[in-house]
Amino acid sequence: MSTSEVCYAVAVLSDCGRTRPSNEDAFGVSAERGVYVVCDGMGGAAAGEVASALAVGEVLRVLSGRPETAALEDAVQEAIRTANQTIHSRAQRDPQLHGMGTTLVGLVTEGRRVVVFNVGDSRCYRLRNSALVQISQDHSLVEEQVRSGTITHAEALRSPQRNVITRALGTETDVEPDLFELKAEAGDLFLLCSDGLTCELPDPLIESMLAADLSLNELCARLVDAANRAGGHDNITCLLVRAEI
Repeated sequence: MSTSEVCYAVAVLSDCGRTRPSNEDAFGVSAERGVYVVCDGMGGAAAGEVASALAVGEVLRVLSGRPETAALEDAVQEAIRTANQTIHSRAQRDPQLHGMGTTLVGLVTEGRRVVVFNVGDSRCYRLRNSALVQISQDHSLVEEQVRSGTITHAEALRSPQRNVITRALGTETDVEPDLFELKAEAGDLFLLCSDGLTCELPDPLIESMLAADLSLNELCARLVDAANRAGGHDNITCLLVRAEI
């Protein structure tokens, strides 16, 4: 199927939440080149905002400017490598930004082909036929403990270490992302989000909300509102991409 027969609708909403003084999340969209990114920054003062903005800017720049002949996975790896180096170098030059970093989750499309990529615990989900599946894999301490069988998923949700991430952009000279290749089907709905959403709302609730017959903008607004009503303890970003084939 040719690229011309596939289009992707998008909507995004980012909110400070109810307890944070500023929004350290960032997002970016290049609908023309099929690039969608969400980042959740961390660091003292405004460092988190700097890291997430740098990551979004670099990933969009590299992936939007990729040659038509470039292998998609190679372009994604190059974008993440460039973003990581940019953030790390900036932190080394400015003592006020030392130690800053950011999570990253994104997807890039070529026709029906979709490549999802992530570093950290910001997530990508896919809703297909009203069933929600998490595509990305959290790089977090509790997720590693769950995978090793040390703790259960229920224990991970209650763990005081549930916000400890094991990979981030910018904190080290190198970082290893995860990449997942998918084939989009008509009606597939992809959710990219920061943990300000997933720490407040369980997956079954997200699934039922996304299955509602509403516009993408309305779905984003409902998700963010629900996360705020559940506590809003962190910044909340929700980016929806729907395949229309």
